[in-house]
Amino acid sequence: MSEFYSPIGHTDFHFSPDQGVYKGKVREIYTVGDRLISIASDRISAFDHILPRLIPYKGQVLNQVAAHFLEATRDLVPNWLESVPHPNVSIGKKCKPVKLEFVVRGYLAGHAWREYQSGKRMICGVHMPEGLKESDRFPQPLITPSTKAEQGHDEDISKEQAIAQGLCSLEEWITMERYALALFNRGTEMAADQGLILVDTKYEFGRYNDQILLIDEVHTPDSSRYYYLEGYAQRQESGERQKQLSKEFVREWLMAHGFAGKAGQVMPDMPDAFVWEISDRYIELYEKVTGKAFQKDPDNQNFHAIEQAVRQALKSRPSL
Repeated sequence: MSEFYSPIGHTDFHFSPDQGVYKGKVREIYTVGDRLISIASDRISAFDHILPRLIPYKGQVLNQVAAHFLEATRDLVPNWLESVPHPNVSIGKKCKPVKLEFVVRGYLAGHAWREYQSGKRMICGVHMPEGLKESDRFPQPLITPSTKAEQGHDEDISKEQAIAQGLCSLEEWITMERYALALFNRGTEMAADQGLILVDTKYEFGRYNDQILLIDEVHTPDSSRYYYLEGYAQRQESGERQKQLSKEFVREWLMAHGFAGKAGQVMPDMPDAFVWEISDRYIELYEKVTGKAFQKDPDNQNFHAIEQAVRQALKSRPSL
């Protein structure tokens, strides 16, 4: 490592005797009464696998980018967030998650491009126009949902399948679709203000007192793909690859080293230099999308500080 830092791996806090704990790919989610406590670690995942190396400051970046956009979109869509008592911690309403990820795609990239390249023109029951090349803009944003798997791979799913399987009602779908498109439009505007293009992203929703709320992270490097706006048109015209600000480069590095999450493939070792490159690029994304300078938390790895911040926040608004 090029500097001293003790990244945050797994946490094991005990905030209440009757707490619940869910360990996700990159977060620990604690529930105390009607409160949800999300602690962002420095773990990183790709191809639905948690990678063996921790990425310094990644959790802080994710948590603070998500909080930034949750506040910036609160006028459009109600969300779960109530407070951010620590750079790696968000606390808010405990919702019952809808088992869907609403993936919104403004451009042909990533998974959609790989499907398109293989000859498919339908994704999640949605038609993709003929004659497109990688990174072309769609005539209008597409909603291409996937299942939210507890373990293993998420799977593409259509609107009709999601409703037929009871994952949501038609009324809920209409609400979430409207919210997702409004969020994507706002995210597109905010990205353009920072010289970026919001290429695609995913949103998750939950039920709280018969209301649909936006949950989880929003417009973060783990949930979104960005291109640089400057030079986009010229790169498309000349056939150059677009300059990205996302974690796609991590997936590309893994694939170049023989790993794409398929059975029998061995996870490659990530050298220190690449770990710090990932960290730097996460910090760059924070600064680009928020327009703020990133302040590295010197107490980031202090688990006692995290615990005390959460306990103080829980006292300030006890569970109902």
